[in-house]
Amino acid sequence: MDAPAIVLEGVWKVFGERADEVVDQIRRHDLGKPEVLERFNAVVGIADVSFDVRRGEIFCIMGLSGSGKSTLVRHINRLIEPTAGTINLLGQDVLGLSEAELRDLRARRVGMVFQHMALFPHRSVRDNVAYPLEIRGEPKLRRWQVSQRMLSMVELDGYEDRFPTELSGGMQQRVGLARALASDPDVLLMDEPFSALDPLIRRQLQDQFLELSEQLHKTTLFITHDLDEAIRLGTRIAIMKDGRIVQIGTPEDIVTNPTDDYVRDFVKDISKLKLVFAHTIMEPLGEYRTKPGEDLSQALRTSEDTDLDGLVDLAITTEHPIVITDREARDVGVVSKDRLLLGIQGGK
Repeated sequence: MDAPAIVLEGVWKVFGERADEVVDQIRRHDLGKPEVLERFNAVVGIADVSFDVRRGEIFCIMGLSGSGKSTLVRHINRLIEPTAGTINLLGQDVLGLSEAELRDLRARRVGMVFQHMALFPHRSVRDNVAYPLEIRGEPKLRRWQVSQRMLSMVELDGYEDRFPTELSGGMQQRVGLARALASDPDVLLMDEPFSALDPLIRRQLQDQFLELSEQLHKTTLFITHDLDEAIRLGTRIAIMKDGRIVQIGTPEDIVTNPTDDYVRDFVKDISKLKLVFAHTIMEPLGEYRTKPGEDLSQALRTSEDTDLDGLVDLAITTEHPIVITDREARDVGVVSKDRLLLGIQGGK
């Protein structure tokens, strides 16, 4: 198995004087953010954060404003220096890099996409996208070839000679994404890139981003305050509160097994129909008690990866339970209508 693309271990960020002392006191006495502010006039941005991001996955970090998610993403390429902890990016100790090595890492291996793209208003769309390659000293022909290819990928053919002020907000975000991809980075850091857009445009860009991710296999750290967006995009999701990560899991894990009331409150209104799968709600075949006259050999069968929505469609067509099969087409479980209804309710 490939080594993770990103690994954080015990990362802290305290804004204020005596930051090291503050971290020590928090560890010793389990101080909260209000106590730290009162006693030390310091603000805890990140508190003992550890996680890893696998190569090629979209790892979403979500939380409310002030939870620390944007502060955290800026640690990955050392735009912010941590107070304590270690950060490994693509096999490199980020904290051990020289200024020159850090600039090279940012220019070649990491792309960033922000909520406000800060496109150069005096440069054309083509030149905005080509800017990372210009910094690297690439020849003009090469820059324009790459820029054209990236603009085609984000469906902006024909807008090469326009200026950012002539584009809609959604189109400007596409330019920003194309610019981030132009240097062919291994890792994308995306900080609420779609949050300022109208819902329909936002969903269109999410769809386009998912298509690009499928094509390019980039490792992505995606910051959002919207759980629906995190669930739609994320391979895994980390939920933050007060600078700490309170839960990490797949969208299904987060929705079906919230670790505390904070996460439970987040997910209570999320539809489970596309997030919960047969393997989660099925009763193992060996534990299922066949009712008198029931013949499972004649029952409908479906994969363990069928979601609740698909199970509902099947259940409508039959009075019998549904048999669940594994990837080798072996019977492994049973979903009765009662169990299906409990799954839809979230196990109540």
